Parts: sequence; structure tokens; C-alpha cells
Amino acid sequence: MVFSQEPASSSYSLPPYPREDTPLLGQAPPHSSNIKTFANIFISIVGAGVLGLPYSFKRTGWLLGLLMLFAVAFLTYHCMMLLVLTRRKLHSAKLPSFGDLGFAICGPLGRFTVDLMIVLSQAGFCVSYLIFISTTLAYLTTDKTTPLFLFFTPKVLYLSACFPFQLGLNSIRSLTHLAPLSIFADLVDFASKSAVMVDDVFVFVKNKPQLKTFGGLNVFLYGIGVAVYAFEGIGMVLPLESEAKDKEKFGRVLGLGMGFISVLFGLFGGLGYFAYGEETKDIITTNLGPGVISALVQLGLCVNLFFTFPIMMNPVYEVVERRWCGSRYSLWLRWLVVLLTSLVALLVPNFADFLSFVGSCVCVVLSFVLPALFHCIVFKEELGWRCVLSDGAIVVFGFVIAVFGTYTSLMEILSPNPTA
Repeated sequence: MVFSQEPASSSYSLPPYPREDTPLLGQAPPHSSNIKTFANIFISIVGAGVLGLPYSFKRTGWLLGLLMLFAVAFLTYHCMMLLVLTRRKLHSAKLPSFGDLGFAICGPLGRFTVDLMIVLSQAGFCVSYLIFISTTLAYLTTDKTTPLFLFFTPKVLYLSACFPFQLGLNSIRSLTHLAPLSIFADLVDFASKSAVMVDDVFVFVKNKPQLKTFGGLNVFLYGIGVAVYAFEGIGMVLPLESEAKDKEKFGRVLGLGMGFISVLFGLFGGLGYFAYGEETKDIITTNLGPGVISALVQLGLCVNLFFTFPIMMNPVYEVVERRWCGSRYSLWLRWLVVLLTSLVALLVPNFADFLSFVGSCVCVVLSFVLPALFHCIVFKEELGWRCVLSDGAIVVFGFVIAVFGTYTSLMEILSPNPTA
């Protein structure tokens, strides 16, 4: 596959349809430099999924975990470039988003499928944020199995306490007003995760726990699901390419960004597992020992995810308001979505298991199946059998992971390991 292919003419055209905006980028001016494009790639991909990687490495073994992580990173990059090439084939100016691309290729069914996957993935990310926040606060204050009020656990109480504040934040119409909070949250997140990795190094040097290299094939699908979840930026690749000043170098910049992020993810997951071995918990920060620094690091991550929640939910609002309110702002619909998201977070017991579930049943389809399918449909008359076979293999692989990975993760959620 040659990713430097020039845009070509096509008989495809985009029928009139309300355009799906790209709210995570706001109204940023076009023509981003390569450095800014690199930074935007980093911000779009790095999220809460990295916090579940050490536990995933515990399940899969550190070497198998690394191999799966780098394989998923390469495949994600490949599928991102498939989307870029497909959009170029259909004239980029008329296709600003993933949903528009789906509509141009497969009509309303294509847009509905992309919309559904985006809603489920973005809402899934936000559910994991709430799980992390409530579990971390419960861990910092008291034993999470000890009820504080009637039959409510600390996790339930903290999650309920977040609810009214999230209603207020998610009521804000424009992401411009959330931009300062987003910048602050990103700075706190970077500092907190850096502190976690530094702490992991000292703990490993001190304890040197027993480690396993391979966890067996029975946990392969579990690890794939967590890894796919960690690379959560597939929906942003088209608007990022549209903003790039030097589009000929976009593939190279994207590749460098994915490579850099992969190394960071590998370090974070590997160091976390190396530090605590079989004692690694589903949220790595709960392994941190007592102390002011440890508490500040965990609170910093909670602050980051708390303010990131309304930003990540914005694509969901774009879809549901367009489909049910004629693209008009709807306060009650936003509050209903926040309520449903909070209820799901209450029902999920394990952070990493939920990451694997969302990664398997939603992110695999969005990141692998749809890009390869769209690419194959658009280029079917031009590609040789090797490229068609490549796209078909990705589609089959995605469906296999989606079916069996979802089943495996769902079983883990319904029957959580008490020793995890």
C-alpha cells in the first residue's frame, strides 16, 4: 500500500445532508504547521485508556502485551491512512468528517453506522472516566467496600456527587468556553502520568517482583481490546488532515506521532507492570502508596478526566441533536445522556475490563472495519488483488475481534476476578 498516493478524480459525490462538525478541534484556523499537527495528534489519541495498560500487561504478560500494543498501533495508523486516501479520492473539501465519508460511500446507512460507533465509543470513554474518578476518590478516602451512607458504597457516592457538576459543564453550548479548562486538564494529566512513571521506576528497583512474559492465548483478545481502546483518535484523523498545511507530509507526521505515542504507551504499561507484578490493579494509580505526592497525582488525573468529560461528550451531542432536534441545542437531551452515562458507570465493577469491552465491541469496528471497508468500496476498480485482500483481511480480523473479544470482555465484567 502506498500512502503518498495523489488525490484522483471520482464519480462519487456527496448528497446534501447536514454536516457533522468536528467539535473537538473547535474553530481553529486551517493550515496547521507540522509541529501543531503533531501536537493535535498527540492530544487526540492519548486518553484514559493508557491507565489500564499495566493491568492488561499483567494479564497478557509484558512481552505479549508490548507486541500487541505495537501491532495495534501500526494497524491503527494504516487504517487512518486508508481514511485519508479514501477522502482524497472523493474530494476532501466536501467531506470534513468520518460521518460525511460514510454517507458519501454508503448513503444513510453508512452515516448511521459511523454515528452509532462514534456515540458508543465517545460515551464509552466518558463512562471509563467516571469509573476512574469514583474508584480513585473512594480509594483515597476509605475502603471502597465499606458503606458510608445506607447501602451506598463510597464509589457510588462520589459518582453521584459528580453528577450535578457534570450536568452544569455539559450544559455549556460552545467548546470555546471549555478551552481554558481543557488546557489546564492536559497539563495536569501530563504531569500526573509522568509522576506515575517515575514512581514505577523506584518501586521496581526496590521490589523487583516476579514477572511473566506470556499470559497465554486465552487473554489475547482481552489485550487487543485494551490496546485498541488506548488508541482512541480514529475519528479525528480527517479533520486533522484538513487542517494540515503540508498535506503531502501528513502521513509522515501521523506516523511519527503514532510511533511516539506507542513508545510512551509501552513505557507506561511496562513500567507499571514491572513495578507491581501480579499486584498490579485495574487502575494503576491505586497501586501508588500513601503520601501527599501520591494523592496529588491521583487527584490530578481525576481533575483531568472530570474536565475532559464534557469535551469528549460533544461529538455525542452533535449526533443526537442533529438526529432528534434538527441540530438545535437541547438541554434536556444532554442531561439525559449524562444520566445514562452515569448509570452505566455505576454498573461496571472493573476499569480495565470495561476498556477491553468498549475496545472490542466498538473501537475495533470504528478503527479497523469501517476504514478498510470504505477504502475497498471506493478503490475496488483500481486496486490489485493484493490490496483488496489486505482490506478484506482487516475487515475479517476486525469482526473476529469484535465478536470474540466482546464475549470475552463481557464475561470478565459479569464475573470479575476478586484478586485483580
